[in-house]
Amino acid sequence: MYFSDNILSIENLSIGYGSADNISKMVFSDIILQAKKGENIAIIGRNGIGKSTLLRTIGRLQKPLKGNILVKGKDISHYTKQEFARLVSFVSTEIIRISNFRLFDLVALGRFPYTGWIGKLGKDDYNIVNESIYQVGIDDLKYKLINEVSDGERQRAMIARALAQDTEIIILDEPTAFLDLPSKYEIIRLLNELTVNKGKTIVFSSHDLSITLQEADKIWLMETNKIAEGAPEDLILNKDIYNLFDNSRMTFNIESGDFRLARNKPGKISITGKGIVKYWTRRALERIGYEISDEVKEDLSVQVDDNKKSPEWIIMRKGNKIKCNSIYKLTLHLRGIN
Repeated sequence: MYFSDNILSIENLSIGYGSADNISKMVFSDIILQAKKGENIAIIGRNGIGKSTLLRTIGRLQKPLKGNILVKGKDISHYTKQEFARLVSFVSTEIIRISNFRLFDLVALGRFPYTGWIGKLGKDDYNIVNESIYQVGIDDLKYKLINEVSDGERQRAMIARALAQDTEIIILDEPTAFLDLPSKYEIIRLLNELTVNKGKTIVFSSHDLSITLQEADKIWLMETNKIAEGAPEDLILNKDIYNLFDNSRMTFNIESGDFRLARNKPGKISITGKGIVKYWTRRALERIGYEISDEVKEDLSVQVDDNKKSPEWIIMRKGNKIKCNSIYKLTLHLRGIN
């Protein structure tokens, strides 16, 4: 069932860790959050804010300092280890290096809650492990040793292990950390498919803001003293997303959903043209700092001509014309680089 019932409830939670002097160090307090069955939730926030600590606490790898975490209405401390392992799986960014251990063996560890202490896989277990390996795209690597594959391939295997564990909740700490851009989207697409098609609840942390804003159902945005919660579009419209950066060096484009470095604006410029060429021309001009004006009578303007075989750009500055055959040359001229 999609988006039904709270499967995960966090009530007045305080999180942190112990220290050498046995004094607890609080990272975040008074957390109240809920996750529904079939939701894909991203946790974002600045480094050190407590994203990993929150995930590890939900996954029962760290004890809460205060408060409660309920899974299916029951406090997680009241589940046995095996019961909890059948409900919640956890994928970390820790690099696993075990000699003479194949990727298949790593993924097969996900079946431990079902095979017991003997750990012998049955036919159904083998099928689940192989299907999990196939889903993350490492079928041709499954018999390779862990120390023979890349960090990205090893991370895919860790995600496959969580899939093989077949839990209702999957928690992932930076699941796309070691992946190239196409692989990042493939993994997030897979997570979305698990929520839609299998009703899994996914909670993951990420620094890939563009992917997160496009793909998450809900965001938990960890700020200094609160967590903003809502759809990505909600956090954009109410400007909570701006709080990710508390300095003037970053800007957020509310129309495109992009974060960019702030630049000294050389002035206003207008663009005439149409279609996709105009769109990417506008993006390029904004990238080099120009403020785009809808007034075509600006002292500086760019005409986009895409009626020819190859597009052409004409810079109009105080009656002078400069023709360019690429956006690269256009930006060079506008920046005064000849």
